[in-house]
Amino acid sequence: MSNRRPLLWAILALPGARILWRWWATPESYGFGHAIGDSGDWAAWLLMVTLAVTPVRLLFRRQRWTAWLMRRRRDLGVASFAYAVGHTVIYVADRASPSVVIEAAGSPDMLTGWLALALFVPLAATSNDLAVRALKRSWKVLHRLVYPAAILTFLHWVLAAFDPTTAYIHIGVLAAVELLRIWLQRRQSRLQQG
Repeated sequence: MSNRRPLLWAILALPGARILWRWWATPESYGFGHAIGDSGDWAAWLLMVTLAVTPVRLLFRRQRWTAWLMRRRRDLGVASFAYAVGHTVIYVADRASPSVVIEAAGSPDMLTGWLALALFVPLAATSNDLAVRALKRSWKVLHRLVYPAAILTFLHWVLAAFDPTTAYIHIGVLAAVELLRIWLQRRQSRLQQG
């Protein structure tokens, strides 16, 4: 299975390649705004997939493909972070002035995005086997930061979007996934105790 990891990363890179291609090939119709939006969408979608892995594993425990998903969950999370970094780089390049970026950073829509990115940095930096071994139990505690980071991510989407309807739909899906995860984990805990 490990030999398929480069294939997974090639697949995860395809949306980014498409964004860059469209931006290069048709800069008049596909400019900064589209590139910022699409990279942000992919960061959020991959974050949702990453968070959905645990409930999917709990629901389909006996299926081999869920074990593969669990092993690749960190890859999905790092890919989400990579798209978030791309989203940020494109945004900063579009503003073309550090003073403009700093001035806007205090507004609620931008502040939530910057805070989410700051929380994701230690998660991405420790999403490797070496960090898991070095941090031991602390690794799981640290990686619980994904939940406030996810809330900030989707709050940023709501506040920054021209039309937040899509963001609200994604928040509803994410809330359902998280409620399902909590319910399944509690049920499993009761079954183990009983």
